[in-house]
Amino acid sequence: MVNCQYINKRYGEVQALKNISFEVQACELFGLIGPDGAGKTTLFRILTSLLLADSGIAVVDGLDVRTDYKELRHHIGYMPGRFSLYPDLTVEENLNFFATLFNTTVQENYYLIKDIYQQIEPFKTRKAGKLSGGMKQKLALSCALIHKPAVLFLDEPTTGVDPVSRKEFWEMLRKLKLEGITIIVSTPYMDEANRCDRIALIQHGTIMSIDTPAHIIAQYADKIPPKEGATAGQRLEECFIYLMQQQ
Repeated sequence: MVNCQYINKRYGEVQALKNISFEVQACELFGLIGPDGAGKTTLFRILTSLLLADSGIAVVDGLDVRTDYKELRHHIGYMPGRFSLYPDLTVEENLNFFATLFNTTVQENYYLIKDIYQQIEPFKTRKAGKLSGGMKQKLALSCALIHKPAVLFLDEPTTGVDPVSRKEFWEMLRKLKLEGITIIVSTPYMDEANRCDRIALIQHGTIMSIDTPAHIIAQYADKIPPKEGATAGQRLEECFIYLMQQQ
């Protein structure tokens, strides 16, 4: 569903992305894992046709992000890291607006967002700017899904959200995957990374490793002795730190 080949992007003297190459399979939950400034958002903006790469090829759902960008935008959903809905519109008005943009209705694809939207429906007349962080994220996800995209891009969707809402959010992603949606999500949280089918560890615009979380942990088990009681997320974080130190 997603194929990147040697993507490069520079901002002045800063090389934001360096020869990024990876593939994402249909219905896969794929994670981009790295700290702030690693290049995750730049890569997302390229894959969603909002930014041009300096070089390289990116194809999403069979469409070239550079030449087929108009058609591509009907095939993808994008939830940026910063809340980007209309704060002066109500919850209901925002959702109806985005449905209209894609020539659909809330009723047509309601089954897809039902579990998410029911949690914010009691606040449907509240302006989006007055929602809590967790509620804002649920509304943003509903708006990104309302046209039933083939590929969903989520840029650090749970940053600043309370632990309970984070857990609920990832349960929603698991259900969306079962609906046949391919999901690419970025996160700095290693416990969330462990929920992905595969992950790409990225730092300074370079991918250091791509594999399942379990395989990455196993690959470096002999170099990083496990600490008693360490969770999979903590073990994954230790692997990430080890890889950064090797650069």
